[in-house]
Amino acid sequence: MANQVSATTRCSVIICAYTEKRWRDLNGAVESLTRQTLLPAEVIVVADHNPDLFRRIQRELPAVNVVENHEPHGLSGARNSGLAAASGDVIVFLDDDAVAEPNWLAELTRGYSDPNVIGVGGASLPMWMEKQPTWFPEEFNWVVGCSYRGLPVSTATVRNLIGCNMSFRRELFDAVGGFRNGIGRVDTRPLGCEETELCIRTNQHWPERIMLYEPNARVHHRVPRNRAQWGYFFSRCYSEGLAKAFVSRFVGARDGLASEWEYSLKTLPQGVIRGVTDATVSRDPTGLARAGAILAGLTVTTAGYVVGRVSPNAVSSAM
Repeated sequence: MANQVSATTRCSVIICAYTEKRWRDLNGAVESLTRQTLLPAEVIVVADHNPDLFRRIQRELPAVNVVENHEPHGLSGARNSGLAAASGDVIVFLDDDAVAEPNWLAELTRGYSDPNVIGVGGASLPMWMEKQPTWFPEEFNWVVGCSYRGLPVSTATVRNLIGCNMSFRRELFDAVGGFRNGIGRVDTRPLGCEETELCIRTNQHWPERIMLYEPNARVHHRVPRNRAQWGYFFSRCYSEGLAKAFVSRFVGARDGLASEWEYSLKTLPQGVIRGVTDATVSRDPTGLARAGAILAGLTVTTAGYVVGRVSPNAVSSAM
């Protein structure tokens, strides 16, 4: 079929960067693309409103196509600017602080052999810069941008993909547009959900098309020390609630929270039970800390969502 991925399909990989402080990380991300068993047709690095970073990429990474973000400051605008420069049939997004395994791109594109597949995302494994805190529950790995307990363990259809490791057919953007500005991370502000909104918008436009989660397409996502602290955990949970409220205003609460209901009613209670069991049966006192973190995270995220729903200005002021 015409829209199937073939051996001649061109894949464009887009990496968005905003600070020279992550220069070594960016180099690692770009270098990992040179080791792919399926090489990308082009690598595009977007400098997000940072002229010094733009010039340094031009000077020191001549093999990539560097462009500036010509849209509003933030990850959504940067991704859209990269998309505007891309020529591939499949558009792939990799974070600047993630390193792809050698078969990453091959595993991602394998899913497109099914013409009904419009997007394929992979697993993001946390690469802690310091030891993972014993209180940190795997159910909340999304706080640090990684795959969390509750996601499928084999190839499966999902509602939305993980932002640091995702790909889409080019036709998706031609049909539904790009990432919505006003949602998502700007520099270190811990907001998100721009990829969630795009995926839901796509599902509403094409109910018959599917998004695939392919856990064999793996990247390793750096988790710096400051993200392994309670302050960041609570800030990220609250911001996620605000962002979900913002997304629901565009796509409706039913679609905007469909996956979250199952996660909250199934995955999280199982996590609490697991933590309590670790503490009582395995004599691991940190199990109670993980169970408490799950309950606290759910409470704070819910609070953010409620605030965002009853006071839209709270969402706007956070954006």
